[in-house]
Amino acid sequence: MSSYTVKEIFYTLQGEGAHAGRAAVFCRFAGCNLACEWCDTDFAHGSKFPGPTSLAAAIATHWPHTEPRRRFVVLTGGEPLLQVDAALLEALHLYGFKVAIETNGTRAVLPGIDWVCVSPKAGAPLVVHRGDELKLVYPQLGVDPESFAELDFARFSLQPMDGPNRYENTTRAVAYCKDHPRWQLSLQTHKILGIP
Repeated sequence: MSSYTVKEIFYTLQGEGAHAGRAAVFCRFAGCNLACEWCDTDFAHGSKFPGPTSLAAAIATHWPHTEPRRRFVVLTGGEPLLQVDAALLEALHLYGFKVAIETNGTRAVLPGIDWVCVSPKAGAPLVVHRGDELKLVYPQLGVDPESFAELDFARFSLQPMDGPNRYENTTRAVAYCKDHPRWQLSLQTHKILGIP
């Protein structure tokens, strides 16, 4: 039986990408196989869950009891595919959740995930070439958005890199999306609005 290490579980509104504004439980897994220069989160440690049922039950407690329908969970990290397995997906579906994943695309996606969002990182091997959304943090040194244009994703999102150059990065992302209509601008609205 699998065990899982989770950094945090919380209920909020999805702040970015195609599901921006949608109520969701976020399950942020500990551990990542990349070390992105802009990542300021400690994913090394977290709470232990001994199996898929215990983790799914913990996630379910965060969904408001007044609205049992439209349950939506976002598995993120770190890199969630270092830990997510078929047993966890089955347990979440038994609790009535639609399951989304936010992955760096360096590990194969399991069947049974309802929404696949891939966020490629510079210098990392991309093994996931299809999904619902490719969300590229922009700009990244040595990464040309058009190098992903022929991949099989329903939506291509360009997200300005956060940090001290956020305004300049946003201006560049806006210009890129205007010049390349395949790409849609994704803003981190949770940071702009201060949504926890």
